[in-house]
Amino acid sequence: MSDNDRLSVWCAGKDWCPITSTATLIGKKWHPVVIHRLLHSGPMGFNELKDDVDGISSKVLSDSLDDLEEKGLLNREIVSEKPVRVQYSLTERGASLESLIEEMRDWGAEHLTAAAEKEDAIS
Repeated sequence: MSDNDRLSVWCAGKDWCPITSTATLIGKKWHPVVIHRLLHSGPMGFNELKDDVDGISSKVLSDSLDDLEEKGLLNREIVSEKPVRVQYSLTERGASLESLIEEMRDWGAEHLTAAAEKEDAIS
């Protein structure tokens, strides 16, 4: 990747800068989930994504998709004019997050307890 392809950061020169900059890119609640679903299922339309990301509102999904597109992590392609149908897919940069997203999933599976399991443990 050339320097022209790199994203701008606000904390250049600090050893923690890459961590905070990456967190800024994918740190919103639903961003890693959207990226995970696109990694797992490939290109998807808006309604497909909404159905696949349980609990996300249309507005939040729309805002997340816009933000990820603006950051160069996903592509938005119009696949049909009438009716208008859009498909979202990861860019090469977005797809390069796969190992990070998988590590987040694996860490969570090992260290986090589901809310239902906590309630059972309390009862």
